[in-house]
Amino acid sequence: MRPERLYLLDIIAATDAIARFLEGATEDSFAQDELLQSAVLQKLIVIGEAAARLPRSFTERYISIPWPDIVAFRNIAVHEYFAVDWGIVWETATRDVPLLRAAVAAIFRDLEGSA
Repeated sequence: MRPERLYLLDIIAATDAIARFLEGATEDSFAQDELLQSAVLQKLIVIGEAAARLPRSFTERYISIPWPDIVAFRNIAVHEYFAVDWGIVWETATRDVPLLRAAVAAIFRDLEGSA
């Protein structure tokens, strides 16, 4: 199994990519750009996959992060693709992803400091 820190790095890299993708975008431009939607959704799936692979003992130590919701979002995006609500994707990408990045980066720094 990969160390937790590598999954955290996957999450950080995906959140950074989302930020780059959405730089200068508006909700309207996002709604009209299939390529941008696909890119953002793919990175959200990566985030959910990395979160799903973190051991339960790890996620239970960091309950301030809604790990089950992150994984559930990934499952909807992958298994119920036609049910994806692009307004929710936009909100998630612009509101929740920056907060997640900050929280995961703090955990990563803590882990690196204790190593």
